[in-house]
Amino acid sequence: MPRRPLPIELALQGGGSHGAFTWGVLDRLLDEERLEIVALAGASAGAMNAAVFASGLLEGGREGARAALRRFWTRVSRAAAPHPFGAWSALFTPWGADAAHLYLDALSRIVSPYQLNPFDLNPLRDILAEEVDFERLRRDTRLRLFVSATHVRSGRLKVFRHEELSAAAVMASACLPLLFRAVEIDGEAYWDGGYAGNPPVMPLVAESPAHDLLLVQINPVHSAAVPTRAQDIVDRINEISFNASLLREMRTLALMKQLIESEGRPGQDYRSPLFAQVERLRTHRIHGESALLGLGPASKLRTSWDFLCQLFDIGRSAADAWLHWHGRDLGRRATLDLAEYLTD
Repeated sequence: MPRRPLPIELALQGGGSHGAFTWGVLDRLLDEERLEIVALAGASAGAMNAAVFASGLLEGGREGARAALRRFWTRVSRAAAPHPFGAWSALFTPWGADAAHLYLDALSRIVSPYQLNPFDLNPLRDILAEEVDFERLRRDTRLRLFVSATHVRSGRLKVFRHEELSAAAVMASACLPLLFRAVEIDGEAYWDGGYAGNPPVMPLVAESPAHDLLLVQINPVHSAAVPTRAQDIVDRINEISFNASLLREMRTLALMKQLIESEGRPGQDYRSPLFAQVERLRTHRIHGESALLGLGPASKLRTSWDFLCQLFDIGRSAADAWLHWHGRDLGRRATLDLAEYLTD
């Protein structure tokens, strides 16, 4: 009798065009028929990858998911033609990512996207709406999705769960406030989910039936050197900001694990459903820190097809290497020690 596939859950970080690294990781994971992805959480580009992956999987199985992701990233690259409106033209400028990065930084200090893009043009919104059948996603509960956004007025994390998913929710998750107008949903304004949950780990842990959590991390945690140039300092601040929520949630999981291990001492009893989920949780991580760090933050604006394919190859290779060394640990033991989040 064939063994049932092992259920796993994926947490997909955001990071602009570097999300093509995650595309490569997902493509490689689809080869593993012994694994069944039952839940995904994502922010920004991670949210887009999650929605496109889920839609393709429900439509055409593993090959459907693989084709949907390739089609989505192909369309993103093709949409990156010069546009008559300043911010969008700068975002996909042929001058090069570094020039575009500096141009956007200077421009954002003078005008807001409400002035620069009064018609709120965003080709990604059309691509997403055409590529993802959100109505079908909401109806089918075999695959759970969690998408993060930042509530503008309170600054709090907003998690759009499976039954709330829409193109607007995913666009809110990817809304960089200096480039695009806030996305309004039910009268509330939202910005990029990377500020508050990149990706949203705790809801995934609490509500997914899987006990193996695989984090796909694309924002470098460590810096090769202390930045001294103004732009390098700004870039490092952005890297730290977009990792802060993830580090906080992973530290929370580590502390909960520590409390569970101390159970039995006087006055300590942890029997809530969430603690039960955390007790059984096995954590894993795939990242391309060394390769992505060398590209620099400005490269997150690059969307040429050659560059996206390069990132895809890096992601697929990283997943292949991780599966070679740790694939057998899935379902048995954690390969990411949460204790590292408790140290300085």
